[in-house]
Amino acid sequence: MTHSRIERILILAKTYPSPSAQYVETSCVAGITELGCMRRLYPVPFRLVEDQRQFKKWQWVDVRVSKPAGDRRPESHRIYVDTLKCGDQLTTKDDWMDRRSWIDKSPNFDDFSTMDAARLDGGLSLGILRPYKVLCLDIVPSRSPHWTPEEREKLKKQQMELFSELEVHHDMQTLRKIPHDFYYRYVCRTPAGDVSYRHKIVDWEIGALYWNCLKSHGDGWEKPFRQKVESQLPARDLMFLMGNLHRFQDQWLIVSLIYPPRRVADSTQGLLF
Repeated sequence: MTHSRIERILILAKTYPSPSAQYVETSCVAGITELGCMRRLYPVPFRLVEDQRQFKKWQWVDVRVSKPAGDRRPESHRIYVDTLKCGDQLTTKDDWMDRRSWIDKSPNFDDFSTMDAARLDGGLSLGILRPYKVLCLDIVPSRSPHWTPEEREKLKKQQMELFSELEVHHDMQTLRKIPHDFYYRYVCRTPAGDVSYRHKIVDWEIGALYWNCLKSHGDGWEKPFRQKVESQLPARDLMFLMGNLHRFQDQWLIVSLIYPPRRVADSTQGLLF
């Protein structure tokens, strides 16, 4: 644990787990420290940590971190899962007052091109984007609806080091691959005019929503899924926590959806002007 330290971090994002050659199945976890610094945390084999360490979004955690040798993005930190201690979870009371204060301390952008410019200028790889308007949700079949043999082997090989063969088989059955990819098409308002973008959503909550809709509606899952993601969330003050890829840093994903209620002034502005 050379050059490691304990940090207090507010969790803002958890992505749906995926197989990793090095770290078993991992979730991308992102948050902000009590000093206002953004953090990308890994490896986080989220389903495999003990129950008392299965933290939630908007929950404070204390954990030992260090800078990884192979990832120079300033926000990226390795965590030592066995040191993780969960703290309080911020509530939504008083119009998200506690949560909004930390949203405001994060890097905030109104246009994606400005966010990407901050990446080129200073290496930024995590930030909050406030789209002007969501146009629609694209639902695209995955290239493969199931884990590839290579992906399954990664899961099995790494999990065998931690669990019995029976437990590994159960866990592999539990970690289902979502057979669809989800993308938001949205607009950012800029001085040069409105600009449209399209980015993939990998938020853990979206994966959970898909499985819940499939369980409750079967083949009719898409209608309630769209109602939530395409209508209900954009009706709130929807923001995207964006993160880029390590190997392809010009490629960004929506790693978390943040959706406080619209402020009263926002919802009545159309009536006033």
